[in-house]
Amino acid sequence: MLLLMLVLIGAGNGYALWHIWHLLPLPMVGRWIVTMCFAVVAFSQWAFFLLNGAEWPLPIASFFYKVGNSWLFIMVYLVLIFLLLDLGRWVGLVPTSFLKSSWIGTGSIASVMLALFAYANYHFHDKQRVALHIATSKPLTRPLKVVMLSDIHAGFHIRRNEIAQMVDRINAEHPDYVLIAGDIIDISVRPLLEEGTANEFRRIEAPTYAILGNHEYHSGNPQALKFLRDADIRLLQDSLVNLPEGITIVGRDDRSNPHRKNLRVLTKGLAPERFTILLDHQPYHLEQAEQAGIDFQFSGHTHRGQIWPFSWVTDKLYETAWGHHQRGKTQYYVSSGYGIWGGKFRLGTQSEYLVLHLSPSL
Repeated sequence: MLLLMLVLIGAGNGYALWHIWHLLPLPMVGRWIVTMCFAVVAFSQWAFFLLNGAEWPLPIASFFYKVGNSWLFIMVYLVLIFLLLDLGRWVGLVPTSFLKSSWIGTGSIASVMLALFAYANYHFHDKQRVALHIATSKPLTRPLKVVMLSDIHAGFHIRRNEIAQMVDRINAEHPDYVLIAGDIIDISVRPLLEEGTANEFRRIEAPTYAILGNHEYHSGNPQALKFLRDADIRLLQDSLVNLPEGITIVGRDDRSNPHRKNLRVLTKGLAPERFTILLDHQPYHLEQAEQAGIDFQFSGHTHRGQIWPFSWVTDKLYETAWGHHQRGKTQYYVSSGYGIWGGKFRLGTQSEYLVLHLSPSL
């Protein structure tokens, strides 16, 4: 699978750069300069990972990470646009001159791309508040308000200032609890340590519980665990906690750990009268929560593909790749994520956090 992805990325870069070369209405030297600049941008993603960019000075590492991963999404849309134009040329709808040494072609494509990705970046920053109301027949001592997030991906591209804004949003809700379903950290703990990001998480004014995601394993599990402790986040790693209001939070370890507990084992002995919330980062095998008698499962991981058309892929891969879902008596919410991996772009998906209102049924 990894080899296939590398081949596809390489082919996409080659196709896009070939078209850029022919499209530019510049002398040979100008074409070489512009095309090589694009090639350097395309290679910056590879350079970051191949040359151990995580150890570079933070501003340089952050720049290469942002630029390289942003290019990946830009390249996808350049490929889509050039494929459409090539198809139009083959059927006689697009003149060949539009794609060769063309100021009109260059200006048109550049304008479309700039408008598209300016909107995509704005849409990423436009965090959506999703409210969900659940009434339960199980006894609660009082109604509860719980803020739930997943896929924050703090690191080289999502820095301390954005985490501060996130914490402000959380505190503005005045929740009883905060639950985070994994991927708090992106690929390295280092930028979080250098910027003192744990101090922002400690500003959350409600008890905060979290589970690990696959990116905590990518970033180095021991370092991730220490950061979460320093951030005053209570980790549930194949464990559970009974809260005094009558709910139980069950936290599964990520499936990156091949030795994580079976859900039936983890939930064995749960009191059936307590409302049970399961945090499980990756929303595979949703039937397991139903079989275990879970009342509500919160997951993330999918990002719903981040940009279209990848949302079509995730919609096919998962029973539910995003949103509210129900199986029998078990309700689910799969979040498209608060933050994001790679470039800060959202097209056809949204950055979001869930506000769960849990109350006793009348």
